[in-house]
Amino acid sequence: MAVAALRSPRIANADDYAGQTYGDAAGAIRAARKKAVTASRSGQAGANDNCVVTHSQSAPWLKGEHFTPVTKTVLLDLNCNAKVATAKRAGNSAASPEGRAELEEAKQAAAKKSSSTN
Repeated sequence: MAVAALRSPRIANADDYAGQTYGDAAGAIRAARKKAVTASRSGQAGANDNCVVTHSQSAPWLKGEHFTPVTKTVLLDLNCNAKVATAKRAGNSAASPEGRAELEEAKQAAAKKSSSTN
């Protein structure tokens, strides 16, 4: 029987909201007529809307006398650290792939802004 269990197909669980900002994910969840609930939050970088969703899942609990599954609630785990660390705020290292990408994006945005003002 153990062999049969090893050969059975597995279903991948796609995380529909991971990588999005809380603001974008919460908007999509509201559009689906569900409720977004913050399950966990790490970091201190301002409002939830700017935090990045690291994981999401449907609420795993039951409610009421008849133990009805909760189907309209999505739990979100948030990373609210800065995109790049500074002396005052935790975040990605400037040497990490994420930090380098963010610094490059900021550099390109600054170049675009200075060229449009000239």
